[in-house]
Amino acid sequence: MGISIGRSIAVVVAGLLLLGFIDQTLEEARTTGIVRTLFGRRRLVPNLTSRNYQMRGQAEREAVNMPIQGTAADILKKAMIDLHAELPKRGSKARMILTVHDELLFESPRDEAEAAAAIVRERMEQAASLSVPLTVDVGIGENWNDAKP
Repeated sequence: MGISIGRSIAVVVAGLLLLGFIDQTLEEARTTGIVRTLFGRRRLVPNLTSRNYQMRGQAEREAVNMPIQGTAADILKKAMIDLHAELPKRGSKARMILTVHDELLFESPRDEAEAAAAIVRERMEQAASLSVPLTVDVGIGENWNDAKP
């Protein structure tokens, strides 16, 4: 099949961990009516106990998605706040001009682009301490399309 035994076991273990996360998240959400990000931001999910199957299913999907997507958003917000303070502190003229999903777009003088990119990478990778490393792709270009790594 083209997949090693070790990789197969890793996929099965990851799947079981994911199922455990889903079950635990839904159980807690049904009990409390709330889901939380790793940083404590809360979202109410009142339809988890709805008698309407479609409403309950939607609430279950939201309850499982929010801790993951919400935590990612929290990390990006923290990185944005850190960068807003850090760039001028280091004398950079770079400025954040746009965010789209999990991407940040900066404008910088050409001669500062590499240094600004290094600051952005550093601050974004340090925005949260997790059990896995945060990695950041950085690109430099004349426009957003050219800057995509």
